[in-house]
Amino acid sequence: MTARAYRLLALWSCIGMLLVLIAGVVVTNTESGRGCGTDWPLCNGKFIPAYTVESIVEYTHRAVSGLEGFLVLAVFLLTMRLKPASGEARMYAGAALLFTIFQAVLGMLAVIMPTSDAVLAIHFGISMIAFTSTWLLYAWARRWDRALRAGDAGAWPIPKATVPAPGSLDGGRQGGSAAKIRPSFAGAGASAVSVPAGLFGWILSVIIYCYAVVYLGAYVRHTDSAGGCIGWPLCNGEVVPELSGATGIVFLHRVGAILLFLFIAAIVLLVRRRTGGHEELTRIGYVSLALVILQSLSGWLLTATLEHHDVYVFTSLLHTIIISILFSALCLWAIRAWQLSRR
Repeated sequence: MTARAYRLLALWSCIGMLLVLIAGVVVTNTESGRGCGTDWPLCNGKFIPAYTVESIVEYTHRAVSGLEGFLVLAVFLLTMRLKPASGEARMYAGAALLFTIFQAVLGMLAVIMPTSDAVLAIHFGISMIAFTSTWLLYAWARRWDRALRAGDAGAWPIPKATVPAPGSLDGGRQGGSAAKIRPSFAGAGASAVSVPAGLFGWILSVIIYCYAVVYLGAYVRHTDSAGGCIGWPLCNGEVVPELSGATGIVFLHRVGAILLFLFIAAIVLLVRRRTGGHEELTRIGYVSLALVILQSLSGWLLTATLEHHDVYVFTSLLHTIIISILFSALCLWAIRAWQLSRR
């Protein structure tokens, strides 16, 4: 398999995992979790479910998840066969497969036995980590493909079909000699910019905090607490409302989102100051900052469409997609900071 084919397969597994996330949100927002009764993997005792909205939504979610599971397994097996082996790629592929299995098991348990809202919220968190793992694998495959094309592959896995032909990388200006493969870390050229090791720890702390905010948001959704705060940015017309019941849960989530924005903004400034504006790390930081702003705006859309259920389903999907990409970007940010600091 060529590097380009592997990259495309990794991309499809990432897209498939995003579809699994979207399908799960649709199941929750349309209250279709019991559309197939307590049967699993069958739907109300049938392989082909009866035509009801709830059963079709739930069964579609199962079908998409099953197909994605096979795709993730295929990518994992192919990754294990890369020669020479890549520990980084194996870690991402293995994590994707592991968390895909975890989310399938939790989904099964949610169907066949009563499950608390807290456990259902964890289900979304595990699905998001599975998506992030496929995202990171695609990012790795993309860097690998670029390294091969640039003749800077170093210790990257180099399938025979992807070894550059003599002179193909410089338009033949080297007189037909084979392109030189220069050793480098992570397939990128060496950088004169120093990346401090402590930067990884700061970004990792933000990732852990982000996961807590995401979990709280999932808990809001599964407990139907979204109506606890009417209006935005104020909550029920107050800066600090009475912190009880659904209002307290939603308000805590909003405060957590504001702090997440401030933390990411602080890390962006830290990256610029401590690395002299390292191009890649600064770019990922700005993307993360833009995503957290979009996430806040999508939260406003959620509040504005609470009374319009048909629209609320789509605004909730948007909210889920943005936070999933944001979490993945933060993870990529941390990994690249760690890799670059070890040069």
